[in-house]
Amino acid sequence: MKEQTELIKKIHLSGYRFVTVSSGGGTDAISALLRVPGASKSVLEAYVPYAKESLDYYLLKKPDKYCSEDTTLSIAAKAFSAAKKIDPNEHPSKILGIGITASLATDYLKKGEHKFFIAIQTHAYSKSFSYAFKKGELSRSEEEAVVTNHIIRAIASSCGIDTNLAETEYLTVTTIAAKKNWIKLVDNKIDFDSSSSRFPELIFPGSFNPFHSGHAAMSKLAQNKTGLGLAYEICVQNADKPPLSYHEIQRTLAQFEGKHDWVLTKAGKFTDKAALFPNSVFVIGADTLTRILDEKFYLSREDMLTQLDLFNSHNINFLVFGRKIKSNFIDLGSVDIPPHVSDRFIGFDEEIFRDDISSTDIRRDLN
Repeated sequence: MKEQTELIKKIHLSGYRFVTVSSGGGTDAISALLRVPGASKSVLEAYVPYAKESLDYYLLKKPDKYCSEDTTLSIAAKAFSAAKKIDPNEHPSKILGIGITASLATDYLKKGEHKFFIAIQTHAYSKSFSYAFKKGELSRSEEEAVVTNHIIRAIASSCGIDTNLAETEYLTVTTIAAKKNWIKLVDNKIDFDSSSSRFPELIFPGSFNPFHSGHAAMSKLAQNKTGLGLAYEICVQNADKPPLSYHEIQRTLAQFEGKHDWVLTKAGKFTDKAALFPNSVFVIGADTLTRILDEKFYLSREDMLTQLDLFNSHNINFLVFGRKIKSNFIDLGSVDIPPHVSDRFIGFDEEIFRDDISSTDIRRDLN
């Protein structure tokens, strides 16, 4: 305990500041951090979305798994974004986002593993810690003590304090360093990063997690329709999703390297994309079209109509492919488009394209 207290003192004096978000376990670490005097120098905010519904709300989506590396990385990336907003005067290199998810011993026998994940998002890298207990070996309080110890040591390590936190038979550590252009993009020093020097004209935005046969079929039809070369656009910070960690950016771009052009942006809304890539054609699904026309992403309906007029001023056109939304197949004809931009959208009939596969279904089957 004394050793842990001394480590926390060093964290508070390190000059680093962070937001920590813990779900399912790890709250003892928050208490330990706050008990040691000087916590306000390092802890900007601590948040505990304990129930599944709360974590859904925090992440703006229902995660594939509540206790997983991917979910924890998303939590950390959002925590990092929040920390930068809370303390905008601090240089991003001194800001951390900490995410924790855990599935620990409880008052009933769990079917799955007892495990926890810690993720740390920084300006320069994403780091994940994956720990698997031997089931039944420790009590809940003992497992929680292990979680707390690893959280404190992981934070300390990211604050430049030597803790000798290395891999063991229980612990796996993965670090993804950011490419220079990723950091420039996050810092708003460049508008986009691209695999090609060619300015994109036919653009397919998406998360591509993972890329699948439906994406490939849509791409081929779009290229045949327009005669243009296609680039896949990945946005690192969408309006209705948490920011991407460097783990996620690397994994997504790796699918395209050497095979397809890609472009990385921070243009979360299509009105932003229009300003970034004038005179372009965007490939979208009808589900995406419904989000473009969703008034909740605008100040008002009048604001939405004004914003949509940017598609006219920037000469933006759309190729719209039908998508299955819940139990219904939605295509361009199913969507009410404001008259002043309706000519900007061209649809593909269900007879030409229908593929109900989704990245979400693929991830669910893999899990």
